[in-house]
Amino acid sequence: MFRMVRKVIIAGIDEAGYGPILGPLVVSAAAFEVGDGRADGCLWAALKAAVTRTVSARDSRIAIVDSKKLHKPKDGLTRLERSVLSVVGAWRGLPPRLRGLLALVSPQTVAQLGAYPWYREADPALPLKADVGKLRIAAAMLQRTLAETGIRAAGLWSELLPEGHYNRLVGQTNNKAVVLTGLTLRLMQRISDAYPEHEIRFNVDKQGARDHYGPLLMRSFEDRRLRVVHEDHTRSEYELVGGSATWRVGFHESGESQHMPVALASCLSKYLREAFMECFNSYWRAHVPDLRPTAGYYADGLRFLKDIREHATALGLPDAMLVRSR
Repeated sequence: MFRMVRKVIIAGIDEAGYGPILGPLVVSAAAFEVGDGRADGCLWAALKAAVTRTVSARDSRIAIVDSKKLHKPKDGLTRLERSVLSVVGAWRGLPPRLRGLLALVSPQTVAQLGAYPWYREADPALPLKADVGKLRIAAAMLQRTLAETGIRAAGLWSELLPEGHYNRLVGQTNNKAVVLTGLTLRLMQRISDAYPEHEIRFNVDKQGARDHYGPLLMRSFEDRRLRVVHEDHTRSEYELVGGSATWRVGFHESGESQHMPVALASCLSKYLREAFMECFNSYWRAHVPDLRPTAGYYADGLRFLKDIREHATALGLPDAMLVRSR
């Protein structure tokens, strides 16, 4: 008699844009469905015909690594975009424009953009920089490898907070770490809503110096019983039991180097933030000739604000919609 293979969701969560004073905060999740025999295995190894954990111009496979290794400002967006859109293409097809990508991963964000002049009309064609033909080839390669291994791309999700929405949430909580944690928990809920009958393994890049997440998980998922598996400064692991399936939740130091879905979530978050910063910079360059673009971090963000101040005042833009409060 054949044993029915139980399916497990392996999910990773990571953020981009926690530190800047301009542009959005983005937290994303990536998930794959595997048979229970692969649940403790390495997805990089299982999908090695199509993906790699190293960055090399000579390797045609899709690099899925910490976004900081894929995207360096002097090198441009091409490598990061190729990795993200190749996976999106294998999952749901390549969206022709940015709002099409948002409709897949963060549909709630689209309705928020009308409040921001720099995002209101923005909908650039995709890809922004990468070669579309090479993207399609890479996506097809990943699709083929997924089919051959019996692994499925289970989904990509993002929580994106534009500047004003970010300020409102930080104002309500008086703590931006609480905002980040709330977005992480919301992503966990979205994944569990999509896969209510599956065992889920959540891997999250550790957030700050926190080692103890049990009380937070108990308050957030009251219908589940919590068991602490392990807690120290490098990893904190829990089981949440309830309904028909168990969740395992792990918060890992440098999670993007240990779990492929965390690395992919890091890349998706960074790509969305960079795409939004392209829209932001394009808007302001149209108002201020010879304006140097910004990545939004503190020192250069202050320079940028000084350069646009006269025009921002003339447009009647309140700082609460433009500059992040912390």
